Amino acid sequence: MQLYVTFTSPYARLARIVVIEKALEDRVEIVEAKTRTPDSPYYGVNPSGRVPFLIAGSGLQMEDSQVICAYLDNLDGKPRLHPAAGPDWSHRRLEASARSMLDGIAVWAREMGRPESERSPTTLGHEAARTQRIADVFQDAVTHPVLQAETNMAQLVLAVALETARARKFGDLTEGRPQLAAWLAPISQRPAMLATAPGRPR
Repeated sequence: MQLYVTFTSPYARLARIVVIEKALEDRVEIVEAKTRTPDSPYYGVNPSGRVPFLIAGSGLQMEDSQVICAYLDNLDGKPRLHPAAGPDWSHRRLEASARSMLDGIAVWAREMGRPESERSPTTLGHEAARTQRIADVFQDAVTHPVLQAETNMAQLVLAVALETARARKFGDLTEGRPQLAAWLAPISQRPAMLATAPGRPR
């Protein structure tokens, strides 16, 4: 299988983390894609130009980190990062909230990447405020059993969101949120998180 990524994309990072968590390194080749480049050869592989993008051994192709992570987790028939939906859908709800935070940080970072004269103060303010509100929620929500259980996607998405905020100069979302800081410390030390950390030499 080939997993197309960029090493700056937090969404591609999630797929790379699952490859390591599920010990799939011998089955999945990580391929660096050139995106946001006119006439990139990658557009012949994936016309949308988005990452991550997976080509399975059967020729099956898929994009979107949620789909790819679930597929990789299920390859052995023993998914452990995507628990079955409970009566209140706790795992899915918490993962969605963490992903909303990650989306806000990604939009903010893209906007900041524009020339200063082209940036939208409205967009920057909206995404910054949204991200801070969600971080306030997770300051308390990290005590939820799903976020205290064995490693799962809700935890991984939240951890990647928090580390992306630091890496993209949004700021440290654990500052002033001691429970969130204490929660992030051990998960950041997982081998899959360390191996895919932003800025790590390839």
